[in-house]
Amino acid sequence: MIALELGVFQLSPWAIALYPAVISVKAVITGLLTGRLSTALHLGTVYPKFFGNTKSFYKLIAAMVVLTLGTSATISAISVVFGTLFWGVALSEFPAILTVMVATLSLGLLITLITVQFTFISFKRSLDPDIVVYPAVSTLANIVITFLYIAVLNLYFSGFIGRWAIIMFGLVNVFLVLFILPLNIRDIEFRRIIRESLPTVLLVAFMVNITGTLLKGVSNLAGSRREIYTVYPAMIDMMGDAGLVVSSAATMKLTLGVLSPSFGSIKNHAKNIFSAWASTLILFVVIGFLSLALNGVFSVSAITSIMVILLVSNVIAFVSIMLFSYVVSIQTFKRGLDPDNLVVPVGSSVADAITTAALLIVLLLLI
Repeated sequence: MIALELGVFQLSPWAIALYPAVISVKAVITGLLTGRLSTALHLGTVYPKFFGNTKSFYKLIAAMVVLTLGTSATISAISVVFGTLFWGVALSEFPAILTVMVATLSLGLLITLITVQFTFISFKRSLDPDIVVYPAVSTLANIVITFLYIAVLNLYFSGFIGRWAIIMFGLVNVFLVLFILPLNIRDIEFRRIIRESLPTVLLVAFMVNITGTLLKGVSNLAGSRREIYTVYPAMIDMMGDAGLVVSSAATMKLTLGVLSPSFGSIKNHAKNIFSAWASTLILFVVIGFLSLALNGVFSVSAITSIMVILLVSNVIAFVSIMLFSYVVSIQTFKRGLDPDNLVVPVGSSVADAITTAALLIVLLLLI
C-alpha cells in the first residue's frame, strides 16, 4: 500500500515522518488493551462477550477511547517541535498534522472492536495471549491503520471538501470523549487506567517522533526504491513481535521463579532468544523476495541488495531489541511494575525506533 501510494507521502515532509507514529500508537493502545483484557479474563473480572459484560470491561473500553484522543493531540504537538527542528516543517503546519492524526486514529477505533473480539476468541480457545493475541492483532492493526492513514492523507490533499471530511472523522473521537468523561471522571477504576497508562503514552509519543525522524532519513536515502518501502512495515512489525516474545517469556519465567532477576541469567533464556531470532531471519528472507516480486524488480543485483539490507538490519536491530527487552523485563519485575503498562507498549515503540535506525545505518553504509 505504501509503495503504491508513495506519491501522497511526498506531498509534505510530515506525511512520511508521521507514519511510524500512527502505527506505533495504534500498536501501543492495542497492547494496553489486550494486556489488560487478557489479565481480566483470566481473573474473571471480565467475561468474553460484548454485551452484558462487567463494569470493568466498559471502563477499559472508555479509557482506551480517551487515551486515543489524548495521544493523538500529544503526538501532534511533539511532532511540530520535531518537524521544526528536523523535518523542515513550519509551525503553521500544526493544524494539518493534528487534523490528520486525530482523524486517522479516530477511524482506527474500529480496530479496538477487532482486538476485543480476537481476544475473546483466543481466551475461549485457551491460546497464549502473549504469543498469539498481541502479535496477530498488532499485525492486523498495522495493515488497517496504514490503509486508513493513506485514505486520510489522500482526502486531506484532495482539497477543501476532503479536509472537511477528515475533520468530521476526527470529531467522532472528540464527541465520544466529551460523552465519556462526565460519566466516568469520578470512577476510581477509570482514573486508575488513565493514570497508569499516561506516563507510558507520553514516553511513546516522544519515541515515535524519533522514529519518524529516522524514517524521513530512510526516505531521503531510499528515494523511489519501492521494494524498501514495501518491507519497512513488515520489518518493524516482526522485530517488535520478536522483542515481545523475548520479554513476555522472560517476565513469565521471572514470575514463576525459574529465572533469576539478573542480566547474567540471559544464558538461561537463550532458547527463547535464538528461536525468536531464527524466526525473524527466515521471515526477512521471505519478505525480501515477496517485496521484489510485488514490485517486479527481480534481478541478481536487486536480490543481493535487498537481502544484504534486510539481513544486516535484522542482526543490528534484533541484538539491540533483545538486550533492551531483557533489561526492561528484569527492571520491571524488580520494581513490581505492571508489564502490561510498560514492557509491551514501550518495547513496541522502542523496537520500531531501533529497527528504523538499523535500516538507516545500513542504507548509509551501502548507498
